Amino acid sequence: MRTPVSAWSPPLPAASGFDHLAVETPGLRTHVAIVGEGEPVVLLHGFPQHWWQWHAIAPVIAAAGYRVVCPDLRGAGWTAADDPRIERETRLRDLLALLDALGVDRAHVVAHDMGAITAMQLAYDHPARVRTAVQLSVPPGFMAFRPGVLPGFRHLPRFVWHRAGASLRGIFSDAYVAQPMAQATVEAHLAPMRRPEVDGAVRLLTRGMVLPEAVRLGRGAYCRRRLTVPTLFVFGRRDYPWTAGLLERVCRDPQRYADRAELAYVDDAAHFVTDDAPAAVADLALGWFEQAA
Repeated sequence: MRTPVSAWSPPLPAASGFDHLAVETPGLRTHVAIVGEGEPVVLLHGFPQHWWQWHAIAPVIAAAGYRVVCPDLRGAGWTAADDPRIERETRLRDLLALLDALGVDRAHVVAHDMGAITAMQLAYDHPARVRTAVQLSVPPGFMAFRPGVLPGFRHLPRFVWHRAGASLRGIFSDAYVAQPMAQATVEAHLAPMRRPEVDGAVRLLTRGMVLPEAVRLGRGAYCRRRLTVPTLFVFGRRDYPWTAGLLERVCRDPQRYADRAELAYVDDAAHFVTDDAPAAVADLALGWFEQAA
């Protein structure tokens, strides 16, 4: 059902043009922000973000003739779950149920950070549901693990041992953004952390979903499968350690593992590429939809 902005607590960050829905599926009440009409595009946020991560990107995609769906995934934003437990594929099951509830049979999927885990699972396990994919700031599942990639996981220990009420503002530091992030922007991203279930989900997500998936990646689980969904992997050029040189070494011979997989880079952007360069992300996504669909 469509719900007014004022119905959500804490208040939703300001963003124009979006309809806000509460979608009921078994055990879950998902907050979804939707803008536009046309072929569906699903945007899956990263951590510690939520639907508002896309506030400058979704309207641009919608203006090109798409219906853009931005859900708050379990453990984030304004979504509420009956059961706090999170396992490796819990968010995948949630997403499939949400797509069914919204009547979305097949969509373009753009995902960042933790959201890319769920998007990758969807593309490999349910390729018929994905028209094209754009994966932001996360390397391909078929990446070869080398010592050089380990710094890319340096942020995980703080989340594994996250304490209730501990600040997450440091994740938006100069180590992860190319453009200084305004305090109001940081506050908008972190607004739902005032909800105890969202604060408590930091450890649950990291231990239940991220670490098990990282182990599978390290063991080459996705190197033994084929990615049939056309996928564009996008990185900011200032996203340490994911330089073009490193990515081209660890993602050598992509045609061996994927029908169509390409790398793209955004200047003057780091890990939080959607904040550093939203216009470039929107342009890359729209171009990929048209080229690869």
